[in-house]
Amino acid sequence: MNRLAEKVLSGERITAEEALELLNADLLTLGQLANFVRNRKHPEREVTFVIDRNINYTNVCVCRCRFCAFYRDKGAPDAYVIEREELRRKIVETIQLGGTAILLQGGLHPDLGIEFYEELLRFIKGEFPQIHVHGFSAPEIVHIARVSNLTVEEVIRRLKRAGLGSIPGGGAEILTDRVRQQIAPNKIKTKEWLEVHRTAHKLGLRTTATMMFGSLDTDEDIVEHLSVIRELQDETGGFTAFIPWSYQPDNTELGRQVKEKASGERYLKVLALSRIFLDNFDNVQASWVTQGGKMAQVALKFGANDFGSLMIEENVVAAAGVKFRLPLSEIIRLIKDAGYRPVQRDTLYRKLRYFD
Repeated sequence: MNRLAEKVLSGERITAEEALELLNADLLTLGQLANFVRNRKHPEREVTFVIDRNINYTNVCVCRCRFCAFYRDKGAPDAYVIEREELRRKIVETIQLGGTAILLQGGLHPDLGIEFYEELLRFIKGEFPQIHVHGFSAPEIVHIARVSNLTVEEVIRRLKRAGLGSIPGGGAEILTDRVRQQIAPNKIKTKEWLEVHRTAHKLGLRTTATMMFGSLDTDEDIVEHLSVIRELQDETGGFTAFIPWSYQPDNTELGRQVKEKASGERYLKVLALSRIFLDNFDNVQASWVTQGGKMAQVALKFGANDFGSLMIEENVVAAAGVKFRLPLSEIIRLIKDAGYRPVQRDTLYRKLRYFD
């Protein structure tokens, strides 16, 4: 372990085999190494966050992922596609609360083609040109391409032209097909997820990478996931951030099989390993939405330099029974109490406002 610690401290890249060894190191050793790497990359002792809102334009989804409690079938009584007035109201409220962006995601609706999404984007950018749209995960983009008989590249080009500003990392879960087949058999495979992000980067759109661990994945699956996104980042440099979170089993079909949530210790270990292994990612985000404010505060000493989003609205994780909410004042307090200066950023990690 001393040899491996020296390698991390000297800034050398670690291998997948070494990552497995680190994941099984004791928590405090791993945390100290991750904190060292985080401070080397971000010596300014600041923690960033964004004010935005998750807007789910539909809950209708043909994918039927076993870990999801949010989706509905097309004919369900509570199935919906968002109305323009409601969308306008949500964005107005976001702007009033200091928001700079919306995270626009939805289910894989069987009847919505590319024109629906283009009109949605044009409506948003026409009414609110200042709002950045961070939208449409890789599974959504592949689905739009299939429904519309287009290539992924054509879809991304058209969405970008209509006003799409960047693409979220949703739909990654664990990027090993062995696990994907078990938890989301109808979802796109690893290669397709990577290809969407590769194409977006080629077309000048930045994206994020995510990981949902703690379902049916092993240590090896987690390291494989980190390896494939590190390789793509080496190739394109297009990822702005990495966001890991733990699977929330309540109210989900998979929850009958996976009884226990990943522990706080497991979350911190995976987070710390991510910071060390993903040496080509500038930003690693804490997930207060799934872990709560206090654990997210601890995460700032385990490799995270970003506190994520104020998240004015969040529905998908909430559908799984997790309802952590943090006002802006509490986010600022948590960051300050951890010894950092809070900085509001935009979706592309440009700093907007400092809080003293």
